[in-house]
Amino acid sequence: MRDIVEAIIEGIPRDVPVYAMPMEGRFGQGVRQGVTVALHRFLDLPGTRLEALSPDGKWIYESLGRGEVRSGRSLESLLAAYRYGARVTFRAISRLVDVSQMPPDVLLALGESLFAYIDEISAASAQGYAQEQSERAGEQQRLRAELLEMLLRGDSSDGGPARLAAAVGWTLPESVLVALVPFPHVEGLRAALGPDALVAERGTDVVVVLPATSTTRRRRQLDRALAGRRAVVGPSRPWQQAGESLQLATSAGAHGIGRLGHDADGAGGVRPGDAGSTVWVEDHLAELVVRAEPLATDDLARRRLAPLEGLRPPVRARLTETLLSWLRHQGQRAPIADELFVHQQTVGYRVAQLKQIFGDDLDDPEVRFELELVLRAGHR
Repeated sequence: MRDIVEAIIEGIPRDVPVYAMPMEGRFGQGVRQGVTVALHRFLDLPGTRLEALSPDGKWIYESLGRGEVRSGRSLESLLAAYRYGARVTFRAISRLVDVSQMPPDVLLALGESLFAYIDEISAASAQGYAQEQSERAGEQQRLRAELLEMLLRGDSSDGGPARLAAAVGWTLPESVLVALVPFPHVEGLRAALGPDALVAERGTDVVVVLPATSTTRRRRQLDRALAGRRAVVGPSRPWQQAGESLQLATSAGAHGIGRLGHDADGAGGVRPGDAGSTVWVEDHLAELVVRAEPLATDDLARRRLAPLEGLRPPVRARLTETLLSWLRHQGQRAPIADELFVHQQTVGYRVAQLKQIFGDDLDDPEVRFELELVLRAGHR
């Protein structure tokens, strides 16, 4: 029997190329143990009512299946090795016994029992393989959830987020979005969003952290993935400030902003739309500003006052002062000049500068409304 064991061990690397390696160390010991136990058990079974695999034997073949996952190999390689071992064993038995003297039905029964035995071994290894995959997936989800919480806490101490992101194969982006999805709408969410999304339960919602997107195409993809889930997506933030994106998404969700029954300017009129569609907070900052959400005011100010970036501070101060007065007095030069203690020609010159800087935006009532909101809130 020892010769059969050695023949199987020597032949496996030739028959299954993925095992073309020295049968040494832990791997070699596992293969030798598996072949030896399988052969002994098979020869002990005839004439008994023993189970095909003893508890210890089942553990061995489950462990071999687990080992394939850990080594990054497919289960098919291991099953091919089992089939090779069965062929070698059948040929060895045929040499030891004069098969020409055996009735065909006995020979057939021998072959069937051998391959049925291999099926039992294969099933045990498949179970071990699946269990290892499941446990690894569960551990990955736990670590990804831990990373999500670390980002939401703003915990960047000792490079923790970077190390944990590397451990779960997630690239730590410069900026992220945080989305909230209510529990009744989370089925299939992970699969829909893909590996870029960190997903974890939090209270009555599921929280999602995603790399921030600046492209229309990527936003459409996210809209499709979140369609019908009543998701609220917070604005982009550096990953160290992911908690702010969550805060704005939470505030928007609490106020029902962007849902049916709230128009875009926050006036409360009924607006046709899909109550289950995704709400992007960056599209509704003015509504949050009206509801005294300071983070929304900051975001809206960054967006609306962006054209003034790069101006020298004194110039920017004069122009923002003039802009607020122009908005407050609806473009009437006389009251603007009185308020600013300047000549009306100076008002005209500054307004011309503003129109050149802001372009057609100053003709948009919604933009003017948002500009006045942020300027009245003290942003300059």
